[in-house]
Amino acid sequence: MRWSECFIPTHKENPADAECASHALLVRAGYVRQLGAGLYVKLPLAVRSMAKIERIIDEEMVRIGGRRFHMPALHPAELWVESGRWDVMGEMLFRLKDRAQRDLCLGPTHEEIFAATASAELRSYKDLPQIWYQVQTKFRDEARPRSGVIRTREFLMKDSYSFDFDEAGLDASYAKHLDGYERIFARCGLEEVFTVQAFSGAMGGTVSHEFMIPTDAGESTVVKCSCGYAANIETAEALPSEFADEEGAATPVEVATPDAGTVEEVCALLDVPPERVIKSLVYVVKSSLVLLLVRGDDQLNEQKLSTLLETGDLRPAHEERIRKKLGAGIGSIGPVGVERIEIVADRAIEGRRNMVCGANKDGFHFVGVTPGVHFEARFEDLRRARPGDRCVACGRPVEISRALEVGHTFKLGTRYSEAFGVRVLDANGRRRPVVMGSYGIGLERILAGAIEEHHEENGFVLPAAIAPFALVITPVSSADEDQRCAGERLHDECAARGVDVLLDDRDRRAGVKFKDADLIGVPLRITVGPKGLASGMVEFVDRVEGSRRDVPIGEAAGVIASRLSVLTQAPAIST
Repeated sequence: MRWSECFIPTHKENPADAECASHALLVRAGYVRQLGAGLYVKLPLAVRSMAKIERIIDEEMVRIGGRRFHMPALHPAELWVESGRWDVMGEMLFRLKDRAQRDLCLGPTHEEIFAATASAELRSYKDLPQIWYQVQTKFRDEARPRSGVIRTREFLMKDSYSFDFDEAGLDASYAKHLDGYERIFARCGLEEVFTVQAFSGAMGGTVSHEFMIPTDAGESTVVKCSCGYAANIETAEALPSEFADEEGAATPVEVATPDAGTVEEVCALLDVPPERVIKSLVYVVKSSLVLLLVRGDDQLNEQKLSTLLETGDLRPAHEERIRKKLGAGIGSIGPVGVERIEIVADRAIEGRRNMVCGANKDGFHFVGVTPGVHFEARFEDLRRARPGDRCVACGRPVEISRALEVGHTFKLGTRYSEAFGVRVLDANGRRRPVVMGSYGIGLERILAGAIEEHHEENGFVLPAAIAPFALVITPVSSADEDQRCAGERLHDECAARGVDVLLDDRDRRAGVKFKDADLIGVPLRITVGPKGLASGMVEFVDRVEGSRRDVPIGEAAGVIASRLSVLTQAPAIST
């Protein structure tokens, strides 16, 4: 293709609202333009790259036995009501009514739609296993769209769904997807992808993994250890710093703590470290009150609480309800003497002695409190991991960093098959619910992630497999007949070898052409100049390995094709 035939509106300056490298460079390189909050127009370069990503996904999904579908983006509300997610999804769900005032929504994901389809089509265990997938537009009403195409309200996602006879079948389908995802990301040129344990959230299920790229542009926080342990902060377990307790009194002692309602204020007044304080929180869980206890220097992890109590219906209780139940405001409550309310405490409190907690009387606290002696509680992992923690697997310090999620997998179990009647006859003629899995990949996130991994100050180098063009041929002067003809001939020779090539035939200064070539992410470049042509040579620039060398013009097409075969070589199949 000729540059003059393509639409590539590059800019010299970063957009004022750019929050990360991929956001700035996709705009500057003429890939996208913002239409509104969380809404982006994809220009021709982006469309070409996205098509290549989609083709890789298609090939790898077929490899693991996937069959491609195309489901509607507009969903009848009753399907979401049937699954219980019409309310659970909250404001994230785009809701609308048709002319007959029927409720509908724009699909943020398609578990309901695939399950409803399967319920009408799958009859016998002989129909299983099945892996169905699609590449479809999704809609989520993000409260704070950010980072360009990374977190948007409309995006393209590959979502697939496995249907198996039992848990063993699900394990096999899940393993196929994990292997397929590794191949997809490797073929797309993502070099630093790692897998973490994740939170299932509104999707449901018991097992979930996210595929992450380390970058400050990511919206996720992950906890990692050199031993291999890795988890999203929403689910990560970590051991807090150890603290040696002193012996306390046999009975808690009530002390006055006027105007001390926070952990910091209590610590300052009583001259105790926050590790010795029990922070008490009250949540409403399915309309009932639950008293939650964490160490004073820790924070409650609501996602862990939601998973533990198997509900998304939870929220902090209002002050009036807390006072009515416990007799004091939030800054003076505690577990000692509390009755008829469930108490769940973090494990970091278990086995401790001589701690401080609210006395359930405004302006007073207890000192000398021993959990398990002065109050009983259910001990669970409730805390949010933080810097300074130790790994639960090996005890070494963990690293906490930002990352970008590019894929997410879920073992759904029978949640959706039970809701939609996806049942098959077993060998004995009994009807059994199928076991499902759900698996997603964000296509825009792959593109943005590749730029986050491979950017430089004045541009980026996309992996050859997903670059809009693998090669750009740049005549120093398109007005020069010899250079123009040599560039045209090379263009045709490379195209005949299957190279996706762009010829910069613009009548622009050489410096402008070189800068644009670097900016738009093309990994290979051939420069046709007067000095080289005089000796039958052209310059070959390999931006992937950062090299440049002269090659005979008659051999250039072969050199390019050979290099691209290496750059786009698929990884070995996992066994």
